[in-house]
Amino acid sequence: MPFARLSTATTPTCHIGLGLAAVGRPGYINLGRDRDLGEDRSVDALRERTHELLDAAYAQGVRYVDVARSYGRSEEFLAGWLAARPEIDDIVVGSKWGYTYTAGWTTDAERHEVKDHGAGTYERQRAETAALLGDRLDLYQIHSVTPDSPALTDKDLHARLAEAAAQGVTVGFSTSGPAQADAIRAALAVTVDGEPLFRTVQSTYNLLETSAAPALAEAHDAGLTVIVKEGMANGRLAAPHAPPELRAVARETGLGCDAVALAVVLRQPWAGVVLSGAATAAQLASNLHAAVVDLDEDQLTRLAALAEDPRGYWERRGRLPWH
Repeated sequence: MPFARLSTATTPTCHIGLGLAAVGRPGYINLGRDRDLGEDRSVDALRERTHELLDAAYAQGVRYVDVARSYGRSEEFLAGWLAARPEIDDIVVGSKWGYTYTAGWTTDAERHEVKDHGAGTYERQRAETAALLGDRLDLYQIHSVTPDSPALTDKDLHARLAEAAAQGVTVGFSTSGPAQADAIRAALAVTVDGEPLFRTVQSTYNLLETSAAPALAEAHDAGLTVIVKEGMANGRLAAPHAPPELRAVARETGLGCDAVALAVVLRQPWAGVVLSGAATAAQLASNLHAAVVDLDEDQLTRLAALAEDPRGYWERRGRLPWH
């Protein structure tokens, strides 16, 4: 698996990856994004910002980068960065298919992305990804699988994904929604010719949404690499939006709320890679301090009390505006 290339012996931050959802397009649901990005969200401005983030991440030991077809031009931006740095050969690249970006580089579109897990969408988007990333693509994931997704039962799609795996691309899936655990367990049961199809799972897990933890532990025990997304709960765990208890623990550690929140995720024994969704180099540097945060049992107990009912969490997430 490509994640075997992430070595703790060479970089202490190897278990932190960089996701480009927040900088690959002008609109996203992260809180504070108006402040982070400012008014200039042209293609050139976000390409430059993305390249600066990738430079900073690589220099600080990050070796996994996560993009998607629906993240605007994230694949294009990453491909350009890789092409300009041919000497960099130790980056693990993951992308996703299943959503089509429809906002037309605006922030006020009626719909920013359209979901379709059919085999036709897979073939189209796989070709689009290949045209940009070529053989630099390590991992291709089904984007946001839910228990009712046809991707869990479509045998033709499974065969096509198994063919991609046979050609060297690791096949995985991501999840979203209050029933993430059900989706994970259903995906673990998918096989082709008696062999498990999926080798990675990417799920939302953070101080506020912990419901997927048992299923993620099962996935880890089954040999899958677990990637954690939205560790900052779309900005709800970052100052100034962080809950008072998180701010208190952050003061005790002398580090930021973001570093503390991500450190709790990194502590999970099943967490293989935890994504930073930083939009600025300063945010990234602060996120990466998560690798050195030391929390005692009292602090962990206080932070564990922040967990919300998953349905309430996802309902609130669904109401976040596209900034």
